[in-house]
Amino acid sequence: MLLASAATVTAVDAAVAGSSKGVYELGQINVTAPAEGGSEFNDFGGSTVPNSQMERFKTNTVDKALDLVPGVNSSPSGNQRNDSNIFIHGFDRLQVPLSIDGVRIYLPADNRIDFSRFLTDDVSQIQIAKGYVSVLDGPGGLGGAVNLVTKKPVKAFEGEWRSQADFGRTGAFDGFKNYGRVGSKQDDYYVQASATWRKVEGWELPASFTPTSIENGGRRDNSESNDWNVNLKAGWTPNATDEYSINFIKHDGRKNAPYNVEPTASQRYWSWPSWNVQILSAATKTAIGDDAYVKTRTFWETFDNAADIWDNPAQTQRYTKSASRSIYKDWAIGNTVELAKEFGSFDTLKLASHVRRDNHGEWNEMFTDRYALNGTTTPISASCATTKAVSETCFVEPRQNYTEDTYSIAAENTVHVGPRFDWVQGASYDWRHLSRAEDYELGQYKSGKYIEPSWINYPLTDGSAFNWQTAAIWRYSDTAKLFLNISDRTRFPTLFERFSSKFGTAASNPGLLPERAVNYQLGWTNAFAPKSQVSVLVYYALVRDMIQSIATGRFYGTSVITQNQNVGDGYRYGVDFALDYALAATLLVGGNVSYIHNVLENPSDPTIQQTGIPTVKGMVYASYNPVEALTLTPSLQFADDRWSQKNQVIGNKSVNSYVKTGTYLLANFIAEYKLRDDLMVSAGVRNIFDHEYTLAWGYPEPGRTFHIGMKGTF
Repeated sequence: MLLASAATVTAVDAAVAGSSKGVYELGQINVTAPAEGGSEFNDFGGSTVPNSQMERFKTNTVDKALDLVPGVNSSPSGNQRNDSNIFIHGFDRLQVPLSIDGVRIYLPADNRIDFSRFLTDDVSQIQIAKGYVSVLDGPGGLGGAVNLVTKKPVKAFEGEWRSQADFGRTGAFDGFKNYGRVGSKQDDYYVQASATWRKVEGWELPASFTPTSIENGGRRDNSESNDWNVNLKAGWTPNATDEYSINFIKHDGRKNAPYNVEPTASQRYWSWPSWNVQILSAATKTAIGDDAYVKTRTFWETFDNAADIWDNPAQTQRYTKSASRSIYKDWAIGNTVELAKEFGSFDTLKLASHVRRDNHGEWNEMFTDRYALNGTTTPISASCATTKAVSETCFVEPRQNYTEDTYSIAAENTVHVGPRFDWVQGASYDWRHLSRAEDYELGQYKSGKYIEPSWINYPLTDGSAFNWQTAAIWRYSDTAKLFLNISDRTRFPTLFERFSSKFGTAASNPGLLPERAVNYQLGWTNAFAPKSQVSVLVYYALVRDMIQSIATGRFYGTSVITQNQNVGDGYRYGVDFALDYALAATLLVGGNVSYIHNVLENPSDPTIQQTGIPTVKGMVYASYNPVEALTLTPSLQFADDRWSQKNQVIGNKSVNSYVKTGTYLLANFIAEYKLRDDLMVSAGVRNIFDHEYTLAWGYPEPGRTFHIGMKGTF
């Protein structure tokens, strides 16, 4: 049987993913998968990517899986963090919540989530909301949402393992990935354990890359990473309608960060000895009679992060004001409750509540320092003598804490006007209470006078917002539907946006206002033949009080001091198109294309551009079975230019500007062969023609890469 690509997920795949593929239903959010006989987009314009498609296109990380979906793209952050950002209809990771099994992954300091840290082997499906994010799923869904739903056993005893090795264009070994899972589903309970380990030794630049004084080509310097995760799950199913489960997820990561290859770039030398997330959660569903239910989800979440900031490219010395080890210790605890009641066949009412407390702790380990703001060699602290050895810890800041509570209550009502027409109305009220926000200012010398260290207690500002949405869905045939929706949502700024000093290069803004967006969407889908479908979605989004980092005109050393401000309003509109067509029983072709137009109105700085978003982006593919056991899948991925920030040092000053980059056309090929029903081997190549392209200024992407793999099931 042929499978459509994740770029154009068909109803057949979605139906399979929701049944025999073992989806953990308690981990799903209110982004309904297409029903059997449906097509690419669900009732609200979102998409669902099954694990079979992530495996087919060898998307090892979540950012690469999302890049296959119309209206969604990933992009590197283009700075020293080596992060992978994602955009849904132009809304980025700060405006698009990420969840695992319905538990939001939120980093209370800055929420700059690195989507490339999350591995896909243990994900049964990725739920993607575009524009319309149900108010039942909590606050923050300004322009979309992503939920990673893990696997659940469906047989009395089952398991699988996957192994993959990656190679660069010269044949050099680039790394490996191993995954294993074992589980059991009995009449009234289930248990499962799984683990993934992915180690990247590095990756190679295209042969056409011109060496610079920073990067000599070949294997990209500082491109290594190491990630592993464990997922333990146990559940009780006393009857056909009720389910109660406990889940434990632990992810440990380490990564380095390649440097900007441009000699004029403002360089930073960073690495991450730890990037760790841990979730302990309990989820339940209890039926109340034949027409009502209650769902609950309670969680404890931690995030431990350490960033090493160095003074030299070899990452062996730390001796200036810029060098430190920055440590984050965060935790969150929370609970959600959802109640639903059907009133005959005419009306369905759902109510939801969300409560969450986030605590952020941070401190810096400082190293021997030979500076003062007046340019002398006076050390940063009286305890830091200039005679100390390079990179020796001389001062550890006291822990600084931020505590914030977030609440939401929501209602969603669906009127079943007829057997083929639904009208949905939703509303929610979100509020945020900041009870602690503190910072520590190091002792320093100014004009020959020593100023003692001091504590800063920021103003404790609260916020609230009312959200509303409505949708109409007309299933005018067994295979086709039209839908129209409007969603008006708010996103509160993070602690980082309000208070971070960025190691002295930013000014705080405690009064920063929340962003607000109104999304309008109109869509049509039709599964016009077996394994064939067409989908079109047009949208318009208006964003008010848009938050951007702007230059203040002041300097800290050679760096421009920036501040996050509400720079004005903006709007964007676009279209997503997807098509799958079975030309024959053994040949399926298809693809998707997205167009987006971005406008920022009345900015404080007219040079500001929205970065990371290509105007046109898409893919085409074919899936061919010359014999039953063999599947050949060639594909092309393409995108045009996107804006990127250009940070240069000119003279002794740091200068920020914007440049367009990012056009690419990548040819890829994957072959899979079933040795037996339970054993498959695969091989493939990405970027066949070794195309050189750059998505963020100064950060070129990998050249030609190869992989071989094997999968076994029982």
